[in-house]
Amino acid sequence: PVQPLSQRQLEILNSIAQGLQDQEIANRLNLNVYTVKEYKRTVFQKLGAANRTEAVAIALRKNLLKI
Repeated sequence: PVQPLSQRQLEILNSIAQGLQDQEIANRLNLNVYTVKEYKRTVFQKLGAANRTEAVAIALRKNLLKI
């Protein structure tokens, strides 16, 4: 089972699914790019994903995305 994602982690995941890069996500969510990278690392870990593509695929299967 996937560990629950926080609201901010879901925002990061949705932004990744939309194809935004880390700096674009940081700008959109008014975060530091290093904070985005840390959120991204945690999201990947919770989903058991190795990269962006795998994270989005897992999230789609688990109905975690709003796209």
